[in-house]
Amino acid sequence: MIDFNEIIGLVAAVLTTASFLPQVFKTYKTKDTSGLSLTMYIVFFIGVVLWSVYGIYINSLSIILANSITAILALYLIFMKLKYK
Repeated sequence: MIDFNEIIGLVAAVLTTASFLPQVFKTYKTKDTSGLSLTMYIVFFIGVVLWSVYGIYINSLSIILANSITAILALYLIFMKLKYK
C-alpha cells in the first residue's frame, strides 16, 4: 500500500512534470528552439536521470515516475534543439 508521504510525492510529481509539458508542446508545434539552452537541458537531463536512479535506490515510485518522464521530455527537447539549430 502507498503511504501518505508517497501520495504527496505523486501529486508533486504530476504537477512538476505537467508544468514541463507546455514547453514540449510549444517546441513540437513551432519547431522553434531559439529560446532553449542546450547546455541547461543537457545538465537538467543528467540531473533527472540521477534523480530516477536515486528513486530506484530508495524505492520511491513518485521520484522514479516523475523524473523518468521528465528525462524523456528533456531528451526530446535536446533532440529538437540539435535538429532545429
